[in-house]
Amino acid sequence: MSARKLAMHAFRGLILAFFGLVTAHILFDFGYPRWWNFLPLVLAYVLITVVNRSGGGTPDDKRVIREPVEVAPPVTGRWSALNSPADRTPSHGIHAYGQTFAIDIIAEPEPGARPGFRALWPLARRATAFPAFSAPILAVADATVVRAHDRQRDHLSRTSWPALLYLMLVEGSVRELFGVHRIFGNHVVLDLGNGTYATYAHLKRGSLTVREGDQVRTGELLARCGNSGNSSEPHLHFQLMDGPDPDTARGVPFRWHGIGVPRNREIFEAPAAAASHT
Repeated sequence: MSARKLAMHAFRGLILAFFGLVTAHILFDFGYPRWWNFLPLVLAYVLITVVNRSGGGTPDDKRVIREPVEVAPPVTGRWSALNSPADRTPSHGIHAYGQTFAIDIIAEPEPGARPGFRALWPLARRATAFPAFSAPILAVADATVVRAHDRQRDHLSRTSWPALLYLMLVEGSVRELFGVHRIFGNHVVLDLGNGTYATYAHLKRGSLTVREGDQVRTGELLARCGNSGNSSEPHLHFQLMDGPDPDTARGVPFRWHGIGVPRNREIFEAPAAAASHT
């Protein structure tokens, strides 16, 4: 078992120990101070912070940065980038789950088409209010499907300060407790060959058109964009990795044909000619 998986098991055990101690202290009158109950919680987040920053390897591991792998874009039409590796790495602040070079993209079919962030109201919006929702998600290369998960619901947006704080402080912590499936939500992993794997996360429930073991061609429809998992609004989270298991894989840099790697807030156009998803 990898160091990352061992650390995640320890993290979840410490979280459960925290809840157990708090519950027991409420039901029974223990003699030690209540703040001791929080020691497992503190240890859990120290552990996960160290693992997330290091990528889960041992101190002797050396991160090997590969040359960018050029693939087709996973969408068509007008989109913009968030949390781009063109601006910083790790792009999402952590190396965990193979996210070192991950990117988030949101559909921007025209200016003003996407609802903006609001301080207080509305607290949340339905996923259907966002143009990215149900947009086709495409294979970036000829590949084999090695993971395909499609059972999680598409939740409301987290596009106000109260909803975003709930996502970061409560929902995100609970999802971390249950692992990568709950963080990525509905997702697909493709084996592109040569030790490279593509991950598509936050897909729409019930939209997957592929199963594990399927062979796909570049531009083939895989699923529809959704808002499942640890997501604030409908968008696609895309990344390349050096293994099929996000718990142990390391990120691999990418470039999209004709686009490169868009920077944060950069609008880009992915041509329909690059895909064949009829």
